[in-house]
Amino acid sequence: MQVELLNDQGQAASNVDLPETVFGRDYNESLIHQLVVAYQANARQGTRAQKGRDAVNHSTKKPFKQKGTGRARAGMTSSPIWRGGGRAFPNSPDENFTQKINKKMYRAGMASIFSQLVREGRLAVVDSMKVDSPKTKQLADKFKAMNLRSVLVIADEVDENLYLASRNLTNVLVVEPRYADPLSLVHYKKVIVTKAAVDQLKEMFA
Repeated sequence: MQVELLNDQGQAASNVDLPETVFGRDYNESLIHQLVVAYQANARQGTRAQKGRDAVNHSTKKPFKQKGTGRARAGMTSSPIWRGGGRAFPNSPDENFTQKINKKMYRAGMASIFSQLVREGRLAVVDSMKVDSPKTKQLADKFKAMNLRSVLVIADEVDENLYLASRNLTNVLVVEPRYADPLSLVHYKKVIVTKAAVDQLKEMFA
């Protein structure tokens, strides 16, 4: 499996071999969907809460007499059918949304995503991704020269200069291989991987 090796101007200088075990897998749409949904679900804090009829601010006084009004009888304004009343089945503030993904499924799903990125031409390899100083403009000019607007960079090492230079750029995310997640891989239009990071990805997902 070969992909383009880009230079600093974003041009294909040569090709580089990638391991088939990570970048040559079949496309498994259902597994990728399960992986992305589980990642988003596990990121939820579960702090949402609604008030039941016992928690809303209301009076226990009967709103109107039982008979003679022509209306349906009512005992409290906290009834779920009343405006401002409590919810019948309120969401709990400690609701758990986590979904379990087995390690074997996770590795297979990530490899399937990388393989599809290669087939779509959305993945490229560079020798390295470094900047001399923590200047956003320096990194922005580098991406502009490479004609990259929405890019995920998987670098073998993210030093302080690269981190500080990239954090203010919109549609740019720079991470180490261990922090690559399925949602970011699917979201960004281009994925740039350093040559040294390819070996780390092979060790993690092969």
